[in-house]
Amino acid sequence: MPSSMTAFARIAAQHDWGSLVWEIRSVNHRYLETGFRLPETLRAMEMTLRETTRQLLQRGKVDCNLQLVLNLDQEGISVNLEMASQFVNAAEQVAGLMEDPSPLSPLEVLKWPGVVEQRQIDSDLLQAETLSLFRQALAELERSRRREGEKLQLFIEQRLDALSTETAKVREILPQILSQQQQKIRDRLRELSLELNPERLEQEIVLLAQKADVDEELDRLDAHVQEIRRVLNGKGAIGRRLDFLMQELNREANTLSSKSLATDTTQIAVELKVLIEQMREQIQNIE
Repeated sequence: MPSSMTAFARIAAQHDWGSLVWEIRSVNHRYLETGFRLPETLRAMEMTLRETTRQLLQRGKVDCNLQLVLNLDQEGISVNLEMASQFVNAAEQVAGLMEDPSPLSPLEVLKWPGVVEQRQIDSDLLQAETLSLFRQALAELERSRRREGEKLQLFIEQRLDALSTETAKVREILPQILSQQQQKIRDRLRELSLELNPERLEQEIVLLAQKADVDEELDRLDAHVQEIRRVLNGKGAIGRRLDFLMQELNREANTLSSKSLATDTTQIAVELKVLIEQMREQIQNIE
């Protein structure tokens, strides 16, 4: 089952000490490329987060953004009143030595180191919660990629059905086209009042048939279609394999076009190329 490389996931968690929000975006890329935007307090987790991503994803450009908001309510901070009192007393003593001192602002007191005590969050707990939420976000991203992959598979299978229909048309009309071309050769010779040795004429007709023979190309087209269906129902990263098969399909379609003897087969070859290109564009998004 294919997975798309294009997806988005967002997941949040609320705690008594604050909140965490992970947002992950992924787009198509030849390899796996990860980028992280983390608060400075959690920057040390980046290598762990990268390794966690590699365990689940194999291809795609993945951008991960973490928002950390800490609660700064009454429970989050406290004032050391004893130290503040010492600071105020010291400030008043200094003010007594001055003729016209400026009034002491409470905000200035709060700025003194040690007066405001902010509750410290346990670092191990914060990292554990961050990693747990990240795994949940990755799982949601993977589900989103699979849902999109199912849509891509349906699109590709519809084009494969159309491609098989077109190759069946070639098999059906090719004998008639060869017969018409052989008759054209005979009619042309009669118009020119030329006579050819029957054996020579037969050789020319056989040569024409050999040049127009596309049975091998049609067989390979059918084989590639079957292989694509098999790969689509496989596991793991299948995008590169599918891209290679698109190249092989296009090669056979080009050969079919070069051997075409009639407008009908030329049009079918063009239709095959259109279908292959449509599939190739979508396969660029498959992991």
